[in-house]
Amino acid sequence: MSNLAEFLAHTARRYPEHTALRVSNTAVSYAELDELSARAAALLCAEGVRPGDRVALMLPNVPEFVVLYYGILRAGAIVVPLNPLLKERETEYHLRDSGAVLLCEWHQAPGEGAQGAAGAGVRRLAVEPTVFAGMLAGSPPVHEIASVAGDDIAVLLYTSGTTGRPKGASLTHAGLRHNTEVTAVDVESLTPEDIVVGCLPLFHIFGQVCTLTAAVHAGAALILVPRFDPQTVLDAIARHRATVFEGVPTMYAALLQHPAAAELDVSSLRLCVSGGASLPVEVLHGFERRFGCVILEGFGMSETSPVVTFNHSDRPRKPGSIGTPIRDVEVRLLDDDGRDVAPGAVGELSVRGPNVMKGYWNRPEETAATVPDGWLRTGDLARRDEDGYLFVVDRKKDLIIRGGYNVYPREIEEVLHEHPAVGLAAVVGVPHERLGEEIAAAVVLRPRASATADELREFVKERVAAYKYPRHIRIVDALPTGPSGKILKRQISVPID
Repeated sequence: MSNLAEFLAHTARRYPEHTALRVSNTAVSYAELDELSARAAALLCAEGVRPGDRVALMLPNVPEFVVLYYGILRAGAIVVPLNPLLKERETEYHLRDSGAVLLCEWHQAPGEGAQGAAGAGVRRLAVEPTVFAGMLAGSPPVHEIASVAGDDIAVLLYTSGTTGRPKGASLTHAGLRHNTEVTAVDVESLTPEDIVVGCLPLFHIFGQVCTLTAAVHAGAALILVPRFDPQTVLDAIARHRATVFEGVPTMYAALLQHPAAAELDVSSLRLCVSGGASLPVEVLHGFERRFGCVILEGFGMSETSPVVTFNHSDRPRKPGSIGTPIRDVEVRLLDDDGRDVAPGAVGELSVRGPNVMKGYWNRPEETAATVPDGWLRTGDLARRDEDGYLFVVDRKKDLIIRGGYNVYPREIEEVLHEHPAVGLAAVVGVPHERLGEEIAAAVVLRPRASATADELREFVKERVAAYKYPRHIRIVDALPTGPSGKILKRQISVPID
């Protein structure tokens, strides 16, 4: 069993009548999903798609995404998931860079994808539910799943491009299968009775593996939420008696602060999973008190399929920690010269294991720079405690050096989150003529809460060393976030007083 699509076929044989997907009042069983994916594979083959071809998938969280995702894999082709909100030039870049032969685009997209496809000379398939259903009905199913090798590429996932143009991380069938199994079995302990809320975008690796493929592996039901909205998510949990929720820190903060959290019955939740960024400890404790369930925090990235470490449900949990390495994965903390740091010291978190990407698509030099010796450099700074638990200190590139002193933004953000008026906080460095960098913070207050910048500055000043507290604080209505809800610090501007 090598092809990732075989998980779906296996589950469909075991639990044919179990609900696989649910959107509002519509439910799709595993037998139906398997049949639809087989018809999608036939449709793609009729469109000229061959094993190894790249097929771009530019859809929101709708059943058609899942059908085409498994149809592409079933045909032996490579999935290239793209954000439906990409503009024309961005779409054209991704299609050209990946060498995609076909773009499957949601019919309600604003036309940017179609224009990008035209610019790249790539054929486009508009996916409108009724029309698409008719196309599938007219395609005899291809029940045979294409044979692939474990190290063949299954998904070409483009990174966010925070340090340049996006790069395609080549994720293999074996790597994704391993991460799917570990997530479903070791981390989430999913069963066919579980109901998972899928509001993380499926074109992002977190949602794709930790919700979609993990749920399919276990035979669990996945509630698709096309766009995160706290009221919609809380309603879905209460209505469908959802048992598992997965999100990024901004989602947990939004759910915790929403009035409906105290009004709706969300007692069905047994487990929540957080990733994508560090979850403030105050948000973790507040959410667990309000919702009565455990949050397991972990660490992952696109290049690692994605999970690297986790707080496991069968072991002691440490708030603020990303846990310990998952099965078959090794982690080291390295200095700038590639040597292991001393116990308790901070070093760059580096990873080796079956989950690590095959490389960046058509970028051998960048691959060699990121994985110079078989160990993938994550760009995250971390420390390990005496029990082997890892704590991310910050992104290596987010480190602020003020007057020769290292300041880790996450530490200051944790302190800001202790203030009762603070809902979200992001700490960044701003240029300073004499010190090199100065500490600044952008803060979103909780609903109906009030606080001044001076008050928040003094609050932090009383709790950290003098060189660490933010001299510049800006109170804002919202923080910029990416497709997965992760805060985009590079877009934050804090005026210098």
